[in-house]
Amino acid sequence: MQAPGTLITWTGLREAFLHKYFSADVKNKKAMEFLGLSRGTMSVAEYAAKFEDLLRYCPHYNTAENETLQCVKFESGSRPEIR
Repeated sequence: MQAPGTLITWTGLREAFLHKYFSADVKNKKAMEFLGLSRGTMSVAEYAAKFEDLLRYCPHYNTAENETLQCVKFESGSRPEIR
């Protein structure tokens, strides 16, 4: 965590909480769910929300440098008529 007297951001709080209370098994299951995610019958908005939610469990995808990989993954999970 951070030193006493310093401000913490929501992102920092979320990361600290997940690190402390989410087991490695749960994180791995969420990462696998992300890797297997496809749109199926979800709306584009629902798919995008699920994608963003699960993306945080895949730190290698969740960086500014890997934005292209995120786009490729998002598109590959879309239905063919959307691609």
